[in-house]
Amino acid sequence: MMQKLVQIAAVSLACLAVTGCSKSYIPNTDVEDSSENRKVIAFCEDYRHAVEDKDVGRLLKLASPRYYEDGGNTNPEDDIDFDGLKDYLSSTFVKTQTIRYEIRYRNVKFAQNKKIFVEYTYSASYRIPGLKGEEWKHTVADNRLELIADGETFKILAGM
Repeated sequence: MMQKLVQIAAVSLACLAVTGCSKSYIPNTDVEDSSENRKVIAFCEDYRHAVEDKDVGRLLKLASPRYYEDGGNTNPEDDIDFDGLKDYLSSTFVKTQTIRYEIRYRNVKFAQNKKIFVEYTYSASYRIPGLKGEEWKHTVADNRLELIADGETFKILAGM
């Protein structure tokens, strides 16, 4: 009888150790749950909704005046700064129709230089005017937003 109680206690302690040390994640993400990470994800969700709403004003408010995107290559012709972002959003982006933009957040990294990197996979479905009328487009890809703290919120430095 005593041996049976010892076995039950050992199994119970092992289960407690396994579940007690497991990480919890923000729902519908792969991001560890913490107040800092929740704040970052909430900001990114504001960005996602601004994209779906085609809210150029809100997108520009979320972007840092130091915004700079290098296009992921060495060709400077496709680089875009804040003014270029503003031009793109107000000329090309606004022509997009019926945007559905879903994000699966993979990781949030706080760097020593006060930058925050948010890695995610997105699925975007949208209609754009084309030569043959409206065309549906669908894209699934990985991306990374680069953020910087701005008071109680953040600004996007790159990745839009």
